[in-house]
Amino acid sequence: MGLVAFYPLAVADGMRPLMHAQVHLRIPLHYQTHGIDISHHNGTVDWQKATAYNQHFSSVKFCFLKATEGGDMVDETFQANWEELKSLHVKRGAYHYFKPHTDVRLQALNYILNVKFDKGDFVPVLDWEEEGYTQNTQELIGNVRQWLQMIEKHYGVKPIIYTNRIIYRKYIYNHFDDYPLWISHYNVAELDGYDLSNVYFWQYSMNGKVEGIQTPVDFNVFLKDKFDYERITFRQ
Repeated sequence: MGLVAFYPLAVADGMRPLMHAQVHLRIPLHYQTHGIDISHHNGTVDWQKATAYNQHFSSVKFCFLKATEGGDMVDETFQANWEELKSLHVKRGAYHYFKPHTDVRLQALNYILNVKFDKGDFVPVLDWEEEGYTQNTQELIGNVRQWLQMIEKHYGVKPIIYTNRIIYRKYIYNHFDDYPLWISHYNVAELDGYDLSNVYFWQYSMNGKVEGIQTPVDFNVFLKDKFDYERITFRQ
């Protein structure tokens, strides 16, 4: 079964069950725009199947790809997937996995050297999931802010921060309030405990199934209206 995105009818909580082999999850149907994020861990993707249309929905309306990690790692599937998404006119984004103990300048350079954007692409994304085991709070916040500022200076746009509940509460809230956010939070019907004014994406499952992808995949939903896309995309 593909990733379904259409309005709830008789579903009381706005969530629709998705059954697929050993997978059982619920999709928040009251949002219109659904998508996925992948990396090399998802293997080879049949994008024709993953993005196929039928009369009701598009399986994947947007996709974020892992581009880089740390100071020198480049995802081996990034470039091929990046180009294929462009050819299929699927809205695309690229994220960098932040490593707290790797030189921030090298991490920014790694991303800049490997990710080239076109008009309509999502702005850069920083994937911030690790706290680091020796850094204090202010040092880590400062390093993340440096990466964001370097990326913004180079591309001319403010990046999106992807994170989880722990990082959000400890580091992001009241420190990065002017950045668009992408929140990872599973097994809930709605996001709760966040300032939703700057939350644009919600990753609500990492156990989804999409036609054309053999492994479990992260499911995401865009929380804003369509015109808000412009605030987080390249316009030229």
